[in-house]
Formats: sequence, C-alpha cells, structure tokens
Amino acid sequence: MSNIIIVGCGRVGSRLATMLSNSDDNNVCMIDKNPAAFASLGRDFNGSTFAGVGYDEEVLIKAGIEDCDVVAAVTQSDNANLMVVEIARRLYDVPNVIARLYNTGHERAYLRLGIDYVCGTALVAEEIFSKITSGVGDHVATFGDYEVVQFALDLSGENTDCIKVSDLERHHGIRICAFERADGSINSIPSSSSVLYQGDAVLATVRHDLLPSLAKYMQN
Repeated sequence: MSNIIIVGCGRVGSRLATMLSNSDDNNVCMIDKNPAAFASLGRDFNGSTFAGVGYDEEVLIKAGIEDCDVVAAVTQSDNANLMVVEIARRLYDVPNVIARLYNTGHERAYLRLGIDYVCGTALVAEEIFSKITSGVGDHVATFGDYEVVQFALDLSGENTDCIKVSDLERHHGIRICAFERADGSINSIPSSSSVLYQGDAVLATVRHDLLPSLAKYMQN
C-alpha cells in the first residue's frame, strides 16, 4: 500500500485522487484550502481530506507526510506547487514528488532542481497517475515528451530469458542508455548487439505515450 498526498482539489486533483483511491488499496489524502472543493471528489473517493494550505507543515503532518510515499502538487499556482514538492522532498524525504507546471518557461529551472513535473495538458491526471502507478523509484526524470526510467527487466511474458537491445528498441520505441547484470558482474552502455537478461537493471528513455507498452518489461 502507498501513502499518497495530493495538494489541490481542482479538476485534475479530484480526478487523480479518485483514480488512485480506487487503485491497489492506496491510502490517499487530499489537501485544499477551500473545503467546498472536496465536493468534486464524488462518491467514488475512498480517501481522506484536510482543509488548509498545502505548503503549511502543520497541515502536511496531519495529512501524514512523515510516512508518505508520494506527494503530487496540482494546484493552479506554479509557486505553490514548487513549495509543496520542495518541502516534501527536502524536509520529509518523500521519495516520489510530482508538480503540475503551467508556465513552460520554468521547465529549465525544474530540471536543474531535479523536480519531476507534468505540464498543464488535458491529460495531466492520467499522466501523473501513470508516473505513480508505474512503480515508486522507477521514474528518474522528465525531458519534454520523454521519460527516463530505471527498472529490473522482466521477460516472463516473452518465453525467453534474454533479448537483444536492438530488438527491444526497435519494437517498443525506446532507447536503452545503460544496463547492469542482475548479479552485478557487468555494467555498460550497450551497443545494438548487446544482450539483456531476465532481472538486469536497465536505464531507458521512452516517449510518454509509449510507457504502457514498456510496463510489461518492468518487474514489480
């Protein structure tokens, strides 16, 4: 079970909260400064709510940030979202923090700070949901339309215990950046002829929309 805090109960936040609260027994807590906003969560929301400012430490502690796995800041203010995720990761060591970003001019600053973010598109809730449910710790960084992910290779659905890098890249639209053998014996930047085996640690770059096709190769 993952403990998840969402800050901002607007259209994106309420949809994300409902999706997560009904997925894999997540413990979801929603924070918004306007208590009336919680009405948008509807009957399907199985989590808890706290009224208050999302970067107020007292509110965050009540919401459970001291034992939190994920914080998603999706208010309509870039500054507020930045404050929330910085408090979460720097003061409380939350391992997975994601901010919604409206002003794309701030992307370079977010990248330099190492902040994971999603820009304000129509599918923000779905994209953040994908980041969270793909596995805490798998997601490394976002670069425009691309994701950098790290995962243990799962070939159980392929009826083989190995696969060539060129085949994996060609058929699934990804780029393998580096790999390490499951036993730690080899770590390398691969060539097209390199072979990956079941359980190898893989660092890859993949376009956002192709993440679902890559998920079957990620060990849970």
